[in-house]
Amino acid sequence: MRLYKLPVASSLSNERPWLLAATLCLGLAACAEPSDEATTVEPATDEAAALEAPASVSNPSRNAYFGDLHVHTRYSFDAFLFGTVATPDEAYRFAQGEPLSHPSGFDMQLSQPLDFYAVTDHAMFLGMLPEMSDPSTEISKTEFAAPFAAAQTVEERTDAFQGIRDYMTPETHGEVLDKGIVRSAWAEIVASANRNYQPGRFTTFVAYEYTAAPDAQNLHRNLIFRGDSAPGMPFSRLDSQNPEQLWQWMDDIRAQGYEALAIPHNSNGSNGQMFKPATYGNAPLDATYAEQRMRNEPLMEVTQIKGTSDTHPLLSPNDEWADFEIMPFRIATQVISNVSGSYAREALLRGIALEQDQGFNPFRFGLAGASDTHNASYAGDESEFYSKVGLLDSSPVLRGAVAQDAQPGEAPLDVHPCPEAVPSAVAGESSLPAPKIWCGADADRFRETYYTFWSASGLTGAWAEQNTRESIYDAFRRKETFATSGPRIRVRFFGGYGLDGVAVNAQDVVAQADAIGVPMGGDIAGRSEAVPTFLVWAARDAHSAPLQRAQIIKGWTEDGVTQEQVFDVACSDGLKVDPETHRCPDNGATVNLANCAVSEDRGAAELAAAWQDPTFDAAQRAVYYVRVLENPTCRWSTWDALRTGVAPRPDLHATIQERAWSSPIWYAPAGSGASQP
Repeated sequence: MRLYKLPVASSLSNERPWLLAATLCLGLAACAEPSDEATTVEPATDEAAALEAPASVSNPSRNAYFGDLHVHTRYSFDAFLFGTVATPDEAYRFAQGEPLSHPSGFDMQLSQPLDFYAVTDHAMFLGMLPEMSDPSTEISKTEFAAPFAAAQTVEERTDAFQGIRDYMTPETHGEVLDKGIVRSAWAEIVASANRNYQPGRFTTFVAYEYTAAPDAQNLHRNLIFRGDSAPGMPFSRLDSQNPEQLWQWMDDIRAQGYEALAIPHNSNGSNGQMFKPATYGNAPLDATYAEQRMRNEPLMEVTQIKGTSDTHPLLSPNDEWADFEIMPFRIATQVISNVSGSYAREALLRGIALEQDQGFNPFRFGLAGASDTHNASYAGDESEFYSKVGLLDSSPVLRGAVAQDAQPGEAPLDVHPCPEAVPSAVAGESSLPAPKIWCGADADRFRETYYTFWSASGLTGAWAEQNTRESIYDAFRRKETFATSGPRIRVRFFGGYGLDGVAVNAQDVVAQADAIGVPMGGDIAGRSEAVPTFLVWAARDAHSAPLQRAQIIKGWTEDGVTQEQVFDVACSDGLKVDPETHRCPDNGATVNLANCAVSEDRGAAELAAAWQDPTFDAAQRAVYYVRVLENPTCRWSTWDALRTGVAPRPDLHATIQERAWSSPIWYAPAGSGASQP
C-alpha cells in the first residue's frame, strides 16, 4: 500500500469538456473487472465450470488488465542463491493477494491483486540449485555442487553467483548440466501455471527466461506461451547465445503447435547490441531478419527494476524527462553500457529510417513493463520497495541508500558518482570497470553497489476483451499494450482520419475509434495531404499521485536524418499547452522531503486530448507514442532515508515522476505502403 493519501482530482484536459469517470468506464476507460479474493485452484476441481462463466463475458471495447511478465522463483539459479525458496504456486498466490515471506523474514503483500502473472525462471540450470542444496540428491554430492550448497552469508552467496556464471555458456556447461533436473523443473513450472489459471479472474502464462549475455551484454528475453503446453525442454543460452537461433527455435515449435512470443528486456544494459543495425554476427540487416524478429518479438520491456530503457539524455537532449531511472551498467557488472543501440526510442527511429530507405523495419515493437523480481513477488511501489535480490539487498544499507554507520539526524553526506563511472559518449568502446562507483569524503560509509541505480518498476497493461490467456496474449500480439513504472495508470491511444469528429464523451467512442482509426500498435497509411488525428486518454491510479500531463512523442525521418520531438497534449489543473513551446506550465505540485507528503490540490484524475501534429508532413514517415506523467513523489531511496531518520543521499534523485508509455502508432506516406502489424 502507498503511504500517501490523495484526493481524486476532478480536473481534466484543457482542450475540451470531457466525460466523467463513470462515462469513461463505458467508453475509453473500459474499466477492468474487479479481482476476487485469492484462492488456490487445484486441477480438475468442481469449481472449473463456475470459473468458466466470467470468461464467457467479453467486452468488445476491451478492459485494461495489469500484470507482471517477469518473475523469478526458487527454480532460478540466482534467485535461489539470493535466498528465495518460494515456489511458482506461492508466486501466483502472492499475485492474487496472499502474503509471501521475503528471504529475510518480513511479509510481502500487494495492496491490490494483479490480473495476470508469469513465472519466468532462467532456463539454464533450471531447478538445479535447490537440488544441489538438498543432501538427499545425487547432484548434491558432486564437487561442482559444493560451493553453491554451502553459500550462506551475503558474501558467500555473491561469490557463488559469480562462480556459477563461468559454466553458463554452450562451451563450458559440459557435464555439469543435469537435463533430467531441468526437464522436471520445467514440467512443474508448466503445471503450476495451469493449476493457478482461473479464466475470467486471474491469468497465468507458461513462460521462462532466455538469458543470453555474451561479454555481459544483456540480450535477455522472456518467452510467453499462449496455451497450456510447451516443448519438453526450453531453449536456453546453453544452446546458443545468439537470439536469432532462439527465433528459429520459436518458428520451429510454432510449426508444432506451440505459439509463443519473446519480450527483450534491459536493452539499457546491452552495450548497444539489442538494437544495433546489424545481425548478431554483424551482417547487414534484411527483410528476412526483420520479418523473423517481428514475428517472434512484437513487444519489448521498456522499464523494470534494472532501469528504464525508453530513452537517455544523451540520445534525447531536448526531452526534459529523459533522465528517468537510468541504469548505466552492463548486466551484473560495473562496466558502462554503450548508449546507442540500447534504448527503445532510438530503435523506433532507426526502424522507420530502415523502412524508408530499405523497405523493412525490424524494430516495430510495442511496449511492456515488468519487475524482474527475484523474490517471487512484485515490488513496484516506491514507498515499500524491497528491491529484487533477496538477502543481498533487503535493507536500506544493503541497497546503498543509507550509510552503513548512519546516525539519525546527521547532516547530508558528501558522496557523488566517480567521474569514470558516468557514461560520457553516445557510442564507442565502453570504459573499463570503475575501481569505485562512488566518490566523496563520505563515500566509504556507503555500500559500494549499483543497486542505488535500480528502480521500483514496472507493470504491463493490456487492453483485452476478457481476462483469459487467449485474449490477453492476443493483445500482446497486436501490441495493444502499455507500460507503467509501477502505478496502475491506464492509457488509451488511437489514431486515424475523421477522429476529430468523434465525440469523446460518447459511450461508443471506442467502437467509433476502432471503426475509422487504429489503436496503439497499429498503422496509419497516408492520404494525400490529409492530417490524422490522435486520441489520447489517461486515468490515474487511485492509490498513487494525480496526473500532471500527457504527451505525444514523435519520431520522423527528414532528408535521411531521424528526429524526435515531445509534445504536451493535455495539462492538469486547467492549464493550457503553450503553442510555441508545446509544453504545459508547471502545475505547482510539490513534495515535502521531510515526510514525503505531496500536494493535495494539484493534478488530474484523468487527462484527454484530440490532437493533430502541428509539424505534420504527409510525405514523412513517422512514429508516435504516448507518455503520461504523474505529479512528483518520493523515490524509494528517499523513503529508505526517511524511515532511517537520515537525510536522503544528495547524489540520488530525491523525487521521481511515475509514468506510463503507450505502444506506438506508425504513419507511412501515401504510396509507400503502411507496414503490417
